[in-house]
Amino acid sequence: MSLMTVKVPDIGGAENVEIIEINVAVGDALDAEQEILVLETDKATMEIPCPQAGTVAKLLVKVGDKVSEGAAILELETAAAASEQAPAETPAPAAAEKPAEKAAESVAEKPAAASSAAQAVDHVVVDLVVPDLGGANEVTVIEIAVEKGASVAADDSLIVLESDKASMDIPAPEAGTITEFLINVGDKVKEGQVYARLKTSGTASVAAPAAEQPTEKPVEKAAEKPAAAPAAPASVKESASAKATDEAVDFHSVYAGPSSRRLARQLGVNLAKVKGTGVRGRVTKDDIRAYVKDLVQKVESGSVAVSGGSGIPPIPAVDFAQFGDIEMRPMSKIKKVTAANMSRAWLNVPHVTQFDDADITDLDEFRASMKAESEKAGVKLTPLPFLIKAAAKALELEPSFNVSLHHDGEHIVQKHYVHIGIACDTPNGLMVPVLRDANKKGIYQIAREVNELIEKARTGKLKPNEMQGGCFTISSLGAIGGTGFTPIVNAPEVAILGVSKAQIKPVWNGKEFVPRNMLPLAVSYDHRAINGADCGRFFTTLVALIADVRRLTL
Repeated sequence: MSLMTVKVPDIGGAENVEIIEINVAVGDALDAEQEILVLETDKATMEIPCPQAGTVAKLLVKVGDKVSEGAAILELETAAAASEQAPAETPAPAAAEKPAEKAAESVAEKPAAASSAAQAVDHVVVDLVVPDLGGANEVTVIEIAVEKGASVAADDSLIVLESDKASMDIPAPEAGTITEFLINVGDKVKEGQVYARLKTSGTASVAAPAAEQPTEKPVEKAAEKPAAAPAAPASVKESASAKATDEAVDFHSVYAGPSSRRLARQLGVNLAKVKGTGVRGRVTKDDIRAYVKDLVQKVESGSVAVSGGSGIPPIPAVDFAQFGDIEMRPMSKIKKVTAANMSRAWLNVPHVTQFDDADITDLDEFRASMKAESEKAGVKLTPLPFLIKAAAKALELEPSFNVSLHHDGEHIVQKHYVHIGIACDTPNGLMVPVLRDANKKGIYQIAREVNELIEKARTGKLKPNEMQGGCFTISSLGAIGGTGFTPIVNAPEVAILGVSKAQIKPVWNGKEFVPRNMLPLAVSYDHRAINGADCGRFFTTLVALIADVRRLTL
């Protein structure tokens, strides 16, 4: 092992260039050509690569320092013996052989050099070709800065090209009007390729052959825009009914380096949404990582609603004010959490819903006969305690429903406890308190505890641990109405029971139709953990228990 000093390579004669970003730290293992730091002049930026593989032993510079060619950057611990590297031995960045300041001059001076061959004509159409790309074979067109028919001045940016490590503006060689573009955004172009045609007025230069085109070697540029314009355009005009999302902002105008842009593309991040903390608002890799981390934490905590997923595009913004008077009311935290949970459950859980009717005629008669006794006990008997007790008993008899999927995706968690969630409507939104050990409690006790939980939920006194640990949820709309609905599984539970309004229906008893009080039920389940046969057995058991409450004592 030996130490070598990595120095600033040839940067085209530029002096006192500012360090605006350092991408490594002491102890980092580097590969050959891995980016170490980013330098910036008034007009361009350049990334300095590591000359060979090794480990950073010491940083000799910091952000804000000004360096010139040959200045020591860091000490690198290498495996092979190596002497301190001379400036001439350090490879220069592929696109940094000449300073960016010369790029525009080399483009603009060609027409002047050819002025002896100028022809006095009213208009001359000049072929615009891709200049020397500093050794790059093919580069991608990431932006066309002007439209066909636009009038441009000399040195106005026409297109922006980007390689793996650098991006560059291609300026107009002289004033004129763009008559035609021969390329599109996303096309790959190479040196000497005609990309547009420019109509000049008055005495115009004769277009030079491709071989005589400017031979500037552009410095690796970080943001396609100079440092004076680091942020997204400030004057984006929008009407009240226009797009409400900042996806409309062109991320190419954001002040960021090629490596940061590459990371943003890999992570699917819109750079227009990222706040830059670098010099003059430059977006760094750390800014992108921090943005992604913050977004993930917000989604997981439920503080933001999920508007799309699994490649599903979000619902487009609509200006409802154009149709009439509206009022914007903020969502409560509970509603936001519910929206996020429902979206997550719907996108992750393959739902199947099965329907059936339970005959609750005998149950209602039993409740009526127990009315006086229950009132003495201080309990109001509704169908809900019976449904909870029946669900708890069914989970004991059919344990395939009392499970959850483990987060590793390779195990089923079999639960040996029975906790039932009760979905209830509150002024703040939907809440699901959990009744623990429902299988071990009698009807009166279940009724008392459920009423207490519902009252806590409606008055905002429910504790977080009173909404956790459920095995199965019951969502009852019986008092509201409806003939049926498909409830969404409350993950990580794997099933939920939806209860609608009971109705008197004619039921065939083998000899005749008789009126019976029928309760519509729907069970939605996670088909990853439960199959149709499991649900058939569970649902049949549950309906039988509800139809004859004497079975609950067996």
